[in-house]
Amino acid sequence: MKEIIFLVEESPEGGYEARALGYSIFSEADSMDELREAVRDAVSCHFGDEDGPKIVRLHLVKDEVIPV
Repeated sequence: MKEIIFLVEESPEGGYEARALGYSIFSEADSMDELREAVRDAVSCHFGDEDGPKIVRLHLVKDEVIPV
Protein backbone atom coordinates (compact mmCIF):
# COMPACT_ATOMS: atom_id res chain seq x y z
CA MET A 1 0.00 0.00 0.00
CA LYS A 2 1.32 3.38 -0.94
CA GLU A 3 -1.08 5.93 0.57
CA ILE A 4 -4.00 6.31 2.97
CA ILE A 5 -6.29 9.36 3.02
CA PHE A 6 -7.91 10.84 6.12
CA LEU A 7 -10.86 13.20 5.98
CA VAL A 8 -10.24 15.90 8.62
CA GLU A 9 -12.99 18.14 9.95
CA GLU A 10 -13.22 20.67 12.76
CA SER A 11 -14.97 19.13 15.75
CA PRO A 12 -18.09 20.87 17.11
CA GLU A 13 -16.51 20.61 20.58
CA GLY A 14 -13.26 22.17 19.34
CA GLY A 15 -10.18 20.58 17.84
CA TYR A 16 -10.19 18.19 14.90
CA GLU A 17 -11.55 14.77 13.97
CA ALA A 18 -10.00 12.50 11.34
CA ARG A 19 -11.31 9.32 9.70
CA ALA A 20 -9.60 7.16 7.14
CA LEU A 21 -11.33 6.55 3.83
CA GLY A 22 -11.81 2.82 3.31
CA TYR A 23 -10.52 1.78 6.76
CA SER A 24 -11.92 1.80 10.29
CA ILE A 25 -9.35 4.24 11.63
CA PHE A 26 -10.48 7.30 13.58
CA SER A 27 -8.60 9.88 15.63
CA GLU A 28 -9.10 13.28 17.23
CA ALA A 29 -6.96 16.00 18.79
CA ASP A 30 -7.02 19.61 19.96
CA SER A 31 -4.56 20.93 17.36
CA MET A 32 -3.33 19.96 13.90
CA ASP A 33 0.12 19.11 15.27
CA GLU A 34 -1.42 16.76 17.83
CA LEU A 35 -3.72 15.30 15.16
CA ARG A 36 -0.78 14.48 12.89
CA GLU A 37 0.87 12.53 15.70
CA ALA A 38 -2.41 10.83 16.69
CA VAL A 39 -3.03 9.76 13.08
CA ARG A 40 0.49 8.32 12.81
CA ASP A 41 -0.12 6.31 16.00
CA ALA A 42 -3.55 5.14 14.83
CA VAL A 43 -2.20 3.98 11.45
CA SER A 44 0.68 2.18 13.15
CA CYS A 45 -1.71 0.43 15.56
CA HIS A 46 -4.14 -0.53 12.78
CA PHE A 47 -1.59 -2.06 10.43
CA GLY A 48 0.90 -3.31 13.04
CA ASP A 49 3.68 -5.24 11.34
CA GLU A 50 1.74 -5.54 8.08
CA ASP A 51 2.70 -3.59 4.99
CA GLY A 52 1.08 -0.26 5.92
CA PRO A 53 0.97 2.93 3.88
CA LYS A 54 4.12 4.88 3.10
CA ILE A 55 2.20 8.20 2.94
CA VAL A 56 -0.70 9.56 5.00
CA ARG A 57 -2.68 12.34 3.34
CA LEU A 58 -4.82 14.62 5.53
CA HIS A 59 -7.67 16.17 3.54
CA LEU A 60 -9.02 19.13 5.53
CA VAL A 61 -12.69 19.93 4.91
CA LYS A 62 -14.10 23.16 6.24
CA ASP A 63 -17.73 24.20 6.04
CA GLU A 64 -18.29 27.90 6.13
CA VAL A 65 -21.71 29.51 6.29
CA ILE A 66 -22.02 33.12 5.21
CA PRO A 67 -25.09 35.30 5.44
CA VAL A 68 -26.55 36.64 2.20
